[in-house]
Amino acid sequence: MAQTAAAQDIKPSKKRMKEYLKGWIPYRYKRYIFFIIATIVALVLPFIKINGNHFFLLNFDHKQIHLFFTKFDMQELYMMPFLLIFGFLGVFFITTLGGRVWCGWACPQTIFRVIYRDLIQTKLLGIRKRINNKQTEPKGQMGKRAIGGIIWSILAIIAAVNFIWFFVPPEDFFEYIKHPSEHGVMMGTIAILAGFLIYDVIKLKEDFCIYVCPYARVQSVMYDEETIQTIYNTERGGHIYSDDQERKLVNNLKELKQEDPDAECTYCDSCVRVCPTHIDIKRGTQLECINCLECADACTEVMGALGKPSLITWTSLSAVKEHRKPKFLRFRTIAYGVALTAALAGLFIASTKKEFMLLNINRTTQLYKIKDHGKVVNNSYRFLVQNTQREDHNYYFEVLDHPEIKISRPKKPFKINAGAKMMKVVVLSTDKILAKDSTKDTVIPITIKAYATDAKDKIVVTRKTTFVFPRYDILKKKQEE
Repeated sequence: MAQTAAAQDIKPSKKRMKEYLKGWIPYRYKRYIFFIIATIVALVLPFIKINGNHFFLLNFDHKQIHLFFTKFDMQELYMMPFLLIFGFLGVFFITTLGGRVWCGWACPQTIFRVIYRDLIQTKLLGIRKRINNKQTEPKGQMGKRAIGGIIWSILAIIAAVNFIWFFVPPEDFFEYIKHPSEHGVMMGTIAILAGFLIYDVIKLKEDFCIYVCPYARVQSVMYDEETIQTIYNTERGGHIYSDDQERKLVNNLKELKQEDPDAECTYCDSCVRVCPTHIDIKRGTQLECINCLECADACTEVMGALGKPSLITWTSLSAVKEHRKPKFLRFRTIAYGVALTAALAGLFIASTKKEFMLLNINRTTQLYKIKDHGKVVNNSYRFLVQNTQREDHNYYFEVLDHPEIKISRPKKPFKINAGAKMMKVVVLSTDKILAKDSTKDTVIPITIKAYATDAKDKIVVTRKTTFVFPRYDILKKKQEE
């Protein structure tokens, strides 16, 4: 009777599973929802514009970057360090907190493989008979596999074009493709990207995650005992592998029960069959695990049929050992959170300092020129002015902190078309004695104000430069001539 009761205890029951798992939503479905949202955002975001500006666009064609619906010229990339720091810190923070959660839940490689393997091959064409068996590769069915390859090739081209839209805005892209021969670089890039995606998803598959992607190697140094991972509970399920993960302790359920009569693992290997990276999670933490939690779903169904919780959960090693919930707030995550907040604040502050025109000032090779028998001293400069606005404007300059220095050239404001640049030779003059040093020329710091005369309150920038005043003895000699 005891043996019969024990046998009944480990025998799966659909009725018991239905009752136990009532209201349970598999991680797989949650991932699908996230994939759909991410895909829609990626496809739609390039088309969303506010005042003609995109959310994110790195446009090499027009030498512009759009960030948070604000347009910056390439000379205004002072916010890029904050953007890069935010990106790196974001990766560190996510990895420290949730391991390879990016890989399983947001990585395009994972999304593309799910589309090809689970949607096209399994659901649409029936090449794979079961969605929860990812270990056995389909054989034969060359016709269906060719159709699947064609479908994915079309989607790969769409994905490549979608990627290009973050560098060539859609409004330009659809004009360019009318004359593909004139835009060979863009068309070639699309072809290379699409070709790689076809090879990657159909041939390389999860080997990309295991052998090619550097993130798997980088992440290992960011883990700690509280990092959230996909973990098999050896205390409940029993030890299948040795502590070094290299040697199997048991090979079947009978041996497991002999070693540990209280072990709850049924040795069904459902967690192994469903793993897309072909690992056995019972072996412990492995670099190949992408935190997709499909093994947790499989174990939840099996153990749910026994009226027990899953042996595989998304938790931390310390939480399993100490029988508690994971600690999300700890020194490393708080430190990364503070650093992320600071980088984000810096990014927003930098983005608010956008200048509505650009000005670069360079001196000519001649330090100064003395005219009118020593009465006037000129300094010449080259001003590169760019109108970054969508409208034409008229521009002019003035010297802010030295009213005795005047603009003698150009004599009047000049027009620059929308988005255009113009090089202007600017001459600053003074008829005043600014220094009486007979040992050396005097370098006077000055501030140049450049502005649009028709939008003086809004379109204005200031730049620091210098005005060189000659030695006083040279000036006096010129005056005496």
